[in-house]
Amino acid sequence: MADVEMPRMSDNMTEGYIEQWLVTDNSYVTRGQEIMQIETDKALMTYEAESEGIINILVAAGENVAIGVVIATITEKS
Repeated sequence: MADVEMPRMSDNMTEGYIEQWLVTDNSYVTRGQEIMQIETDKALMTYEAESEGIINILVAAGENVAIGVVIATITEKS
């Protein structure tokens, strides 16, 4: 299982706003697939999955989240 943490996408960023999930909960994602849009203090950026498997979204769109907080997990397809 891989944790998806709120990434630091700029030097000044202390938290990010999950603008939109581009995948649905419990769907299969591939490495490099765009999975969400994050609004930072400077821009709206797309974040890609770093592993492959079933995504379990833990934090809904519309939430501000501190850097490093686990917002989803990706588990291997069984």
